[in-house]
Amino acid sequence: MVPKPNKRNKLSGFLKRFILWILILFFGSSVFFTILYKFIPPPVTPLMLIRLLDQRKNEKQLVLKKNWVSLKYVSGYMPAAVIACEDQNFLTHKGFDLKAIKKAQKHNSKSKKKRGASTISQQTAKNVFLWPKRSWFRKGLEVYFTILIEIIWGKKRIMEVYLNVIETGDGIYGVDKAAEIYFNKNAKNLTKREAALIAVCLPNPLKMKPNKLTGYRLKRLSWALRQINYFYPVEFNQIEISKNKDIPSHSKTKKTMRQEDPDPFDLKPEEFLESNETVVPGDVIEIISDSNSISKLDSVQ
Repeated sequence: MVPKPNKRNKLSGFLKRFILWILILFFGSSVFFTILYKFIPPPVTPLMLIRLLDQRKNEKQLVLKKNWVSLKYVSGYMPAAVIACEDQNFLTHKGFDLKAIKKAQKHNSKSKKKRGASTISQQTAKNVFLWPKRSWFRKGLEVYFTILIEIIWGKKRIMEVYLNVIETGDGIYGVDKAAEIYFNKNAKNLTKREAALIAVCLPNPLKMKPNKLTGYRLKRLSWALRQINYFYPVEFNQIEISKNKDIPSHSKTKKTMRQEDPDPFDLKPEEFLESNETVVPGDVIEIISDSNSISKLDSVQ
């Protein structure tokens, strides 16, 4: 005589099947959308929706401005600028920069103002698939999606998506829309200096504007203009070739020629992480006019 299953066994079996289907659904859908976004632009990101909810909550006008453009229609200075300012090992790492993580841990152990060590790959994974609020759970998902896009997309597609979904202002996303709003041109025609101005503001795009920089941030602009020279032009095809052949990639070759040049962000990151709209007396402020020229450069007394 076969014993009848009790209620506890039935519940346990149901929970196991439920969890199994949840896992299958999660992994299946994540791989599906990662493959899909390799070929088509993500229509909207979680961050965009969160910003819209914040605008509505604060009774502000709903603003979502973005233009998707292929990487071939973006100035070559722009990927070089974000690599120089955000992730100098982007071309060689596998999605994670261990040196940057150690540097961030060292800073966070001494400062209340925390800084991250996310690579461009991690930022792209977070922007496209996840939410901005920090937690260990979200960080774990970020690692998973970073590995997925590194394997499925590759560096060139990661850069293309990053430059199109990155937050560049209040309700502004992508470098093409930033170029239009701040410099009255499209991303294809951005100069080296304009690309550097956009990249310098990425640590805090809601408060920092590419056409308005305080003196301390101008120091980082000067640094960024020097660093871009080591990455421009970014040769993504050479990266793919170097994976299969025992030859140095373009980035590795130039890296050996780069001299030590400390990033001002490392010296005083709070200037970039939590900037104020007001200018401290004695600081220099640069205001760039709509005609793309410097209209004012003076000291605030």
